[in-house]
Amino acid sequence: MSDDAKKQFVLLYETNIKREGADKLLEWLSEKSDFFSAPASSKFHNAFEGGLCEHSLNVARRLKMLVDGEKKLHPEKESIMRITDESVVICGLLHDVCKANFYKVDFRNKKEDGEWIRVPYYTIDEELPYGHGEKSVYIINGFLRLTREEALAINWHMGGFDSRVKGGDYSISSAFEKYPLAVLTHIADIEASYLDERCK
Repeated sequence: MSDDAKKQFVLLYETNIKREGADKLLEWLSEKSDFFSAPASSKFHNAFEGGLCEHSLNVARRLKMLVDGEKKLHPEKESIMRITDESVVICGLLHDVCKANFYKVDFRNKKEDGEWIRVPYYTIDEELPYGHGEKSVYIINGFLRLTREEALAINWHMGGFDSRVKGGDYSISSAFEKYPLAVLTHIADIEASYLDERCK
């Protein structure tokens, strides 16, 4: 993990997130979870030690750019103008806390140059099988209170990739229609994953 990425995360977090319980959540991330050393995925984007922290920073950066752009484009829309920097940082940095204590390193055999060697890889070992976006909301709300808009943005940040959507749940459409932050968080996550990060 990059110490620099963790320092950037902590600085952005402490500068912007001021609500009660924020310090306890940061303590949990740092001391009771593997958030800062975890990968962002098992084999796709940022599948390396510290990848989750870097991904979270990328999403926060992308989300800030998107929100600022929408505010310039649509200053008449109250639903856009009410999005605060605190909400942007919360959604960007914390949308994937569901991936803390989620991956583990295992080993498999791989043939290289005619020889079998033992190589490490990430596999899933889920401690809390609660879903994805909804699991992040559950964990965060155990420490600090999310606004309704923040909760829905984090809950639906996977967009059409969410297993509930694949199963036929149409609630995401209503969430996206009512809360621009939810749409923008999903877009920021996609941009970070596919434009900023290493994929195999």
